[in-house]
Amino acid sequence: MGKTVEFIFDFASPNGYMAHCVLPDIARRTGAEIKITPCLLGGLFKLTGNQAPMTAFGDIKGKLAYEGLETRRFIAKHGLSQYRHNPHFPINTLLIMRGLIAARRMGVEGPYTRAVFAGMWERGLKMDDPAVVAQALTDAGLDARALLEATQDPEVKAELIANTEAAAARGAFGIPTFFVGDEIFFGKERLGQVEEELAS
Repeated sequence: MGKTVEFIFDFASPNGYMAHCVLPDIARRTGAEIKITPCLLGGLFKLTGNQAPMTAFGDIKGKLAYEGLETRRFIAKHGLSQYRHNPHFPINTLLIMRGLIAARRMGVEGPYTRAVFAGMWERGLKMDDPAVVAQALTDAGLDARALLEATQDPEVKAELIANTEAAAARGAFGIPTFFVGDEIFFGKERLGQVEEELAS
């Protein structure tokens, strides 16, 4: 039986988008299964005392410029030509992350994830505006009304909180985080190590 890579995930992270684009090829090469665990990045930050890179590294000479260079290299290496920085960044993803939990329960996780990622990191939409989210989901042929109503379900809300707390308890502090068994890997730059672990 093949191994599983668990992907701790929030739409808020551009690096999460890039990892999501690259991970399927790794899974195909290694015969691994991808398990997406929706977590709230803001919740992880609060639980672990972490900060967004713009805040954490803003005063370090050259650090953010290097982060940008590394991102451009990653995009070029993996042909992620559809990626666009979202002009509304940072975006509060509470609604769309609850929506992902709801979409999974409704059996439309794949189409929902593609639609929201396209809105966030390809189309540059303001994906914390419920009307904008509804239109993006409708454009993708999804039942936007049912999905958005389900984001208010107490069980959906509780599952997202529980996922976030469990991820922090296991050692996650940001997005993207990957687990192969009990081995933790953080950041899109560790995907090579993830692949090595899956192939071992």
